[in-house]
Amino acid sequence: MIEILSGAPLATVQDLGRLGALRWGVGYSGAMDPLALICGNLLVGNDRDAAAVEAQLFPFEARFNADGAIAVTGADCAATLDGAPLLPWASTPVRAGQRLRLDHPKPGAWSGARAYVCVAGGIDTALALGSRSTQLRGAIGGHEGRALRPGDVLPVGAAPAGASSEPCGVMPPALAMPLEVDGLPAIRVLPAAEYACFSPASQEAFWSGAYKVTPQSDRYGFRLFGPELLPSVPLELRSHGIVPGVIQVPHGGQPIVQMRDAQPSGGYPKIATVIEADLWRLGQIPIGRSVRFLRATWAEAIEAARVNERWIDEVARLVDLFRTRSARS
Repeated sequence: MIEILSGAPLATVQDLGRLGALRWGVGYSGAMDPLALICGNLLVGNDRDAAAVEAQLFPFEARFNADGAIAVTGADCAATLDGAPLLPWASTPVRAGQRLRLDHPKPGAWSGARAYVCVAGGIDTALALGSRSTQLRGAIGGHEGRALRPGDVLPVGAAPAGASSEPCGVMPPALAMPLEVDGLPAIRVLPAAEYACFSPASQEAFWSGAYKVTPQSDRYGFRLFGPELLPSVPLELRSHGIVPGVIQVPHGGQPIVQMRDAQPSGGYPKIATVIEADLWRLGQIPIGRSVRFLRATWAEAIEAARVNERWIDEVARLVDLFRTRSARS
């Protein structure tokens, strides 16, 4: 079991998300950085979709009430175990009573904004509509459908058979697959249904300008600030289905990117949609950091998803190879 010690708000239990429930008005939820979650699970021998703790405000502290293994992925938070530094993006054994602390992410171009604490066996809260992910707005899943509080104790599943106790680490995807424009993190997008309704000047500004993630951003949506985006003529739409990644533009002209806890419908015009393969990149952009948008084609979006999958498969291969060699030595 894991006992939560810190009062850092908005830490939640997340897996890869609640798929197939949009028809009931229930959004996806799930990890803002699925690559970090998958990699952490691979490092400790879990299935890729095992639930973990997602921390997004720091410091975060927890105590382990049983022996096991963990991996801290995502943002580089100068993690320590009983005060001793932990390697980021690496598995490490833990003993009952040991205390984990995650500090504020280190400054840097790709320092990240969210960290994941993956534990061998996975966080074993009850399934809700096929997922353990927390959706705060509907109080669904996770631990009592809410953010974690000091004193909460999270159950952990049985450790996977054959998991090695030897530490094993990998290169983070932000370093293995960097994507920048003019020194800023870049996010690839596809023009959306109402793209042609925006003025030529707004279209040009969208591609050439930088957009800052504002403090009004959360797991539901990232509110951005940058060049104003205006339609050529006033535009009113009926509410319609939307998904994470959709970039809507309210009347004020500042875009909102729908994130993992996005509601399943909306009525603002859509200028673009973040490709699924880059949602993890956007999920790790800290408040106050700016991004650039790159226009992608459908074929490029499909290839980007394949690149992510190949990276995950290579991580799985290398971790399995390490475990096999460790077992023989």
